[in-house]
Amino acid sequence: MTLDKIPTGSFAQVVSVDGNSTIALRLMEMGMVPGTSVRVVKSAPLGDPIHVCIRDCHLALRRSEAQTVNVSITAPSLF
Repeated sequence: MTLDKIPTGSFAQVVSVDGNSTIALRLMEMGMVPGTSVRVVKSAPLGDPIHVCIRDCHLALRRSEAQTVNVSITAPSLF
């Protein structure tokens, strides 16, 4: 499943970031690496961009950018 398909308010764990594009590399530099927890906070009224929280940082990602991130849905972490 990719990050753009996760429902609002859900928690997920990054499995991989696809591609060698500058977007994929930039996402990894911002902390979107395998094993990291990510939460979808909300999406814009027309659906693009989406607001995600990763490592206490808030990011706005285009859906096309979020499609490069493979995730698995997890339960909320207490830590």
